[in-house]
Amino acid sequence: MPLNRRQGWDEFELFSRAVAQHMTRVLPQRFSAVLGPENRVGKIFIDYLRNGRSASTVAAFSVRARPGMAVSMPISWEELNDVTGGDQWTMAQAIHRQRTLTTDPWEGYWRTRQGITAAMRRAVGMKR
Repeated sequence: MPLNRRQGWDEFELFSRAVAQHMTRVLPQRFSAVLGPENRVGKIFIDYLRNGRSASTVAAFSVRARPGMAVSMPISWEELNDVTGGDQWTMAQAIHRQRTLTTDPWEGYWRTRQGITAAMRRAVGMKR
């Protein structure tokens, strides 16, 4: 989620971990916050570890180097139920998708201005 710069790296990492853990408590059959493929069979891994200062990640529309992981594809919330897995988009499918999109899946992302609030912290069980 887009956040402004009021909070620092440490708070972002703590908050993202709390969000991931909250989601795994609420819907354990759908989400995992534990690293390792054996911990996410049939589940969506919420990778809060990408929010650390030295963490790296793949950019949207990038081809991933690992087998079983195809093109990194941004999607809209409305498309989420149609996602079949991390290998859903091959290079050819990604090119076709980009050419046929009628709306930007990230519409409004860069205009969003929000910070981590006390209510947000309480909602995910953060003590602070």
